Amino acid sequence: MNTYSPSPHDVDKRWYIVDASGQTLGRLASGVARVLRGKHKRQFTPHLDLGDFVIVVNAKNVRVTGTKLRDKIYYRHSGYPGGLRSESLSELLARKPERVVELAVKGMLPDTKLGDQMYRKLKVYSGPNHPHGAQSPEPLILTESSGMKDASATTNVE
Repeated sequence: MNTYSPSPHDVDKRWYIVDASGQTLGRLASGVARVLRGKHKRQFTPHLDLGDFVIVVNAKNVRVTGTKLRDKIYYRHSGYPGGLRSESLSELLARKPERVVELAVKGMLPDTKLGDQMYRKLKVYSGPNHPHGAQSPEPLILTESSGMKDASATTNVE
């Protein structure tokens, strides 16, 4: 008896859309990272990219708790002496809200080439409009207990 190992060509990639309005940043990022890695699929394999594409809209309306708006600091360095720059979460949300969601999700993916490949399947937009209508994305509702729920899979049984 042989162990089944899926091939990346055997898995169909789906497109999901998530509305970030009113969602907590960390919970949103962990749910999105789960879908990007493919952990929601039965044939999940850690060394393969079996995840799906995720579109996050309304990133400017993401919610944070506590005093993170003031206390959380993002750093970047140009590579030159004296090139360290820092800005608070509130400043980054005002300047580039999609970057806040991207950094939160990237921090929850593996720090490898495979993680970079998964990160490229994330599309984040600050407003409600996105150019991926041709892919006909399905709505993805992130729940606190299970991590995700496919809106198309929920049916009412009478």
